[in-house]
Amino acid sequence: MASSSLGKPDKAVGKSEFRNQKPKPENQDESELLTVPDGWKEPPFSKEDNPRGLLEESSFATLFPKYREAYLKECWPLVQKALNEHHINATLDLIEGSMTVCTTKKTFDPYIIIRARDLIKLLARSVSFEQAVRILQDDIACDIIKIGSLVRNKERFVKRRQRLIGPKGSTLKALELLTNCYIMVQGNTVSAIGPFSGLKEVRKVVLDTMKNIHPIYNIKTLMIKRELAKDSELRSQSWERFLPQFKHKNVNKRKEPKKKTVKKEYTPFPPPQPESQIDKELASGEYFLKAHQKKRQKMEAIKAKQAEALSKRQEERNKAFIPPKEKPVMKLKEASTETKIDVATIKEKVKKAKNKKLGALTAEEVKLKMEADEKRKKTKK
Repeated sequence: MASSSLGKPDKAVGKSEFRNQKPKPENQDESELLTVPDGWKEPPFSKEDNPRGLLEESSFATLFPKYREAYLKECWPLVQKALNEHHINATLDLIEGSMTVCTTKKTFDPYIIIRARDLIKLLARSVSFEQAVRILQDDIACDIIKIGSLVRNKERFVKRRQRLIGPKGSTLKALELLTNCYIMVQGNTVSAIGPFSGLKEVRKVVLDTMKNIHPIYNIKTLMIKRELAKDSELRSQSWERFLPQFKHKNVNKRKEPKKKTVKKEYTPFPPPQPESQIDKELASGEYFLKAHQKKRQKMEAIKAKQAEALSKRQEERNKAFIPPKEKPVMKLKEASTETKIDVATIKEKVKKAKNKKLGALTAEEVKLKMEADEKRKKTKK
């Protein structure tokens, strides 16, 4: 009886709990379930999540170039301080030119050793310590893109790498603002630090640039995507209608061969057997001729060829003796009425010329001229 009386209130409590539960909305959009709410962050990994620590010690090492030695020597105390907070040991070997990170007994986060490895990789690729330390945060990742083997020609590689940087670093700065990533171009690698979504876009732009696609096209699409992401209605829709589609203008067409070979239709039967020399002789009747007759035919054929060649040679020699075609003689046109010489006007001009006295004046004429000048002077006074 006691057991039955005790069981009744339990059933009643269960029924009341079931009644109090709110019914789930049936017509809920799948896009709302899949989208991450704004401002949501994953809780950080603490010591309570892994109180016993790690079973084995893990370590990673990487080499660095000679020119980074001075900088690493200066900032290494800061690197050790940042890694000690996560219980990671860091050692710098200047003789071998290597950096090593390893876990300790106090390390509780199993993934922090991977982040420490990325930190020393970034420092080796000329990334400053202030930017490289950000990799230890949970929401930040890094990507080291190797571009050295993408272009064979050295001059072309340098030009495309410079195109990625842009004039005074403007293209790289625009890419950083659109992707929220820090980008460092050094030698044959491009190092990027930022959120996962931004790193994906950076890798696409870098690889496209090395494939001779200008980064401005990808920057335009990123700007449009940034504006579309602000609209909550367009999040679940396709953005292809808004994005620009650029066509390749300078595509070099494949050179077509001069002699095109037309493929014959496939037949299962083999081709007919070619005729042998004996078959050809039988068809022409030469097979039944005697030896001296065959010889005579050959000689006749040779003489015919020689005669043809001789005639051609003679024609070429005679070409030098053939006179060239003379140009037809052009008839002079009759003088027009306008250009006819007027004899009367010429005679008048000659008479006027005779009346004029040419040369120096005589002594008498000079005296008369001087007297006339003196009279003029007196009249003026």
